[in-house]
Amino acid sequence: MLAKDFDYDLPDELIAQEPIADRSSSRLLFMDRQTGKRAHHIFSDIESLIPEGSLLVMNNSRVIPARVICEKDTGTKVEVFLIRCTAGTEWQCMMKPGKRVRQGTVLKAGGGTFRVTVKSKTDDGFVFADIETDGGFWDILEKEGQIPLPPYIKEKLSNPERYQTVYSDLREKGSVAAPTAGLHFTDGLISRLEKKGVDHAFVTLHVGPGTFRPVKADNIEDHKMDFEFYHISDESVEKIERAYFEKRRIIAVGTTSVRTIESAWGREGRCLKKSGSTDMFIYPGYEFKITGGLITNFHLPKSTLIMLVSAFAGREHVLDAYEEAVREKYRMYSFGDAMMIL
Repeated sequence: MLAKDFDYDLPDELIAQEPIADRSSSRLLFMDRQTGKRAHHIFSDIESLIPEGSLLVMNNSRVIPARVICEKDTGTKVEVFLIRCTAGTEWQCMMKPGKRVRQGTVLKAGGGTFRVTVKSKTDDGFVFADIETDGGFWDILEKEGQIPLPPYIKEKLSNPERYQTVYSDLREKGSVAAPTAGLHFTDGLISRLEKKGVDHAFVTLHVGPGTFRPVKADNIEDHKMDFEFYHISDESVEKIERAYFEKRRIIAVGTTSVRTIESAWGREGRCLKKSGSTDMFIYPGYEFKITGGLITNFHLPKSTLIMLVSAFAGREHVLDAYEEAVREKYRMYSFGDAMMIL
């Protein structure tokens, strides 16, 4: 299967540059998974579209201010992009310009309150570095770092909280990009869904840059995903298992939630693995174990994300839906509109 099979034309003006004022008033393209039949709604309409008794699975990981502008002793600026903490004070990073940093290089931000010492570099562009701070690490990072918006968003975000879901957990810091399907939910909408009998379970997958890494291989089977870390609480495990065995619909909010529950589900038919790492690449031909519905944004052409959606609903159905969304001038990508597939 070729990457070009997942291409589509998108005018630049449809790429949303900022979030709309009311999260839940974005547009929603509803699609029947089996027939491909579509209908146009507002996102808050999911209150009537989601069957009673369904379980929403939501990724509560919080985006960290991962982009830090540092300086060498010479005054040369280097952007340090934090990816994940690997052990103790060691972080896996990307740096730009990377060629200007060597083993032993020390970079500083915040007048020296944030210090990065390069330990090693890899052939694929990653840097491993020790990071020390004068004061609490997260406090200093919040002060010196910036929320890393995707490169296709050119406008500065006036309120960084709009790149967080309302249910992001301050104890679950670790993503470098938002699980954007969840950006459409409000506390009020979640409350109304609960009153209807639609429960939710939180999982945590820390979104890394690999989720959005372009597929450069012509044959998509040659593409390798990066590992991302996840964990699922005992309460959420119990909710997911109960919904599965009671044959209630399990609806994943976002592709990261899909990859979490599909990775964690054991062969014995139980959500056995409560924590781990996953490099699962889902593309057409994959047989879904427990995902029975998907809420997702519109994704980049030839991306692993559109391939996952195509695996769930069929490539032809998905590409037809994308063409219709373009004709109807839906807002696309991270701050754009949404799809729900049942």
